[in-house]
Amino acid sequence: MLHRSSLFKGLYIPFLIFAAWIAGSHFSLWNAYIIPSPGEVADAFAQVVADGSLSKHLAVSFARVFSGFGAALLLAFPLAVALGMNRHWNPYVHISLECLRHIPPLATIPILILWFGIGEAPKMLIVIMATFFPIFFNTLHGVASCDNKLIEVGNSFGMNRRAIFRHIVLPASLPSVLVGMRLGLGYSWRALVGAELIAASSGIGYMILDAEQLSRPDLVIIGILTIGFMGTLIDWVFFRLAKKLVPWKEGEETDYGRG
Repeated sequence: MLHRSSLFKGLYIPFLIFAAWIAGSHFSLWNAYIIPSPGEVADAFAQVVADGSLSKHLAVSFARVFSGFGAALLLAFPLAVALGMNRHWNPYVHISLECLRHIPPLATIPILILWFGIGEAPKMLIVIMATFFPIFFNTLHGVASCDNKLIEVGNSFGMNRRAIFRHIVLPASLPSVLVGMRLGLGYSWRALVGAELIAASSGIGYMILDAEQLSRPDLVIIGILTIGFMGTLIDWVFFRLAKKLVPWKEGEETDYGRG
């Protein structure tokens, strides 16, 4: 009941915006060429669904996001675990990682295009850079924050480092890992759309840019709303999966990066 009440409350602002959009279009409070009516947007949406262009661009963007996300996870997770369990290495890499973390991925697009052209490589690297640091730093925090008393208990039972990681460190750090993965997935989606707006010939970002060049604000609105809806859907699915993966946290207020 509480979740249903929260859902209804969360729909108040979208409903008010939609009502204002309908009223403004009906009474011609703005130029219909700049802000098309909901009916025009609905007609354009039916058209891009029927001809398959929306699903094609979405499929391309999803493939890029999940490929880059998977690559970043494979890089960030083992590195964070290694540094978290061998803390004497941290001084050697801390400054470099902190410096790289503050570089916006989109700022690297010009040099990536010079190096790799406008193919898939720059967009994949943008996603990897956007995803790597949330996963890395949250995983590092989770591993480093593991209770030393639990590790001492494991040592007293004769557990080796692999067993300690599997049975003590990993379960204790998993909520932080999931927070990093969730944040990284959101960052990767936003970074990719930005990259597609600059250098792409397909994808949801390219669809928005192409619509702007064709003076089709209805398609621009469809692209923006699609990004918001798909991002919310992915976030919700990840949140549900995260709760299944850490059932021992079921009774605690854990939002896995929702904030």
